[in-house]
Amino acid sequence: MNVREVTRDDFDCIWPIFHEIVAAGDTYAYPRDTTREQALKLWLDAPRKTFLFEKDGQVLGTYYIKTNQAGPGEHVCNCGYMVASAARGQGLATTMCEHSQEIARELGYKAMQFNFVAASNEGAVRLWNKLGFATVGRLPQAFQHPSRGYVDALVMYKWLEAGA
Repeated sequence: MNVREVTRDDFDCIWPIFHEIVAAGDTYAYPRDTTREQALKLWLDAPRKTFLFEKDGQVLGTYYIKTNQAGPGEHVCNCGYMVASAARGQGLATTMCEHSQEIARELGYKAMQFNFVAASNEGAVRLWNKLGFATVGRLPQAFQHPSRGYVDALVMYKWLEAGA
């Protein structure tokens, strides 16, 4: 598998994954009708870095890493991950999250926080727990799931420095 940092020229191969996931409306708190231009800003312009995972020329997944809050909170990063539907269930989300933690440490971050994890996204919640993230907050009925209605959103957090 090849992992590389994304450039703006790569967005054409990310857009189908982004569009499919966001249009489904069941995991990301982006409008389901997010345009390609809006997606480009969200996934490439706002983050510090964005990565692409591919195998045999096929894009399998992508993630971004960005500072969660400026100033006194700039030591905490935030990431977003998307896996192509054809590549799900193969451990790619685990690989991407582990890679993002290495990159976070290289960039000087001390912690990683996921701000708004839909509690109904059970696979992600299970994976983040397995990878050492704790649920540090629960926002009752904060996420409007397209079929389940209002579900809780979780704030998940992991300190990245050793010995903590």
